[in-house]
Amino acid sequence: MSTFDEYAAAVRQLSAQVRDGERGAAAEAERRRRLHAGVDQLGQRLMVQEQRLEQLGQAIGVPAPAVTAPAGAAPSATPGPVDAAGDPAVALEETRRLVDEAEQHTRYVEALAQRPELLPTWSPAARAVAVYIACAAAGVLLMLVLVVASGVGLVSGFTLGAWICAGLPVLSFAAGWFILGRWGRPALATVDPPRFVPLGFVICVALVPIAYCASLLVVRALR
Repeated sequence: MSTFDEYAAAVRQLSAQVRDGERGAAAEAERRRRLHAGVDQLGQRLMVQEQRLEQLGQAIGVPAPAVTAPAGAAPSATPGPVDAAGDPAVALEETRRLVDEAEQHTRYVEALAQRPELLPTWSPAARAVAVYIACAAAGVLLMLVLVVASGVGLVSGFTLGAWICAGLPVLSFAAGWFILGRWGRPALATVDPPRFVPLGFVICVALVPIAYCASLLVVRALR
């Protein structure tokens, strides 16, 4: 009887060991499945990041670097049981953290690339008004130079009038239009930004003659 009891106990012990082994194998298979799923997910995110970085590089004129695998590099093996210092789950979590940080930096760069270099915090209309007024002010300065030159006989009255009524306003408007198109365009813009052509033309055409008339009034008042 004792022999049968010992045999039954051994069978139960063996059965328990088999069940423990099956549970351990199932847990290991589940761990590997999760690791593979995590690696696949990170791979997809890295591919998306690579495409976004290539788009940013093309927008700023920087070619994408060629990525090559190191010489002699072998494909990664299937994750298996390792010690705690080299736990693939820990490495995967660290990689996920780095990918999250890279995505945050990429979003920040994209947000910056959506804003123009010139007055990035201003609205398009305010930026256009400021640019056209600045260009018209430069035209006014040139107009004052021409007025002085006309006063000493270097420029004829007809030439002065032509520049004041047509030349300087058109040049001021063209300069503002060019500046808005060159430095008022975001790096990632797919279409040209609004340049508010009618508004700019009115500002430049009106400001230079008005400034000339104001200068005449000032000169007469001083006399």
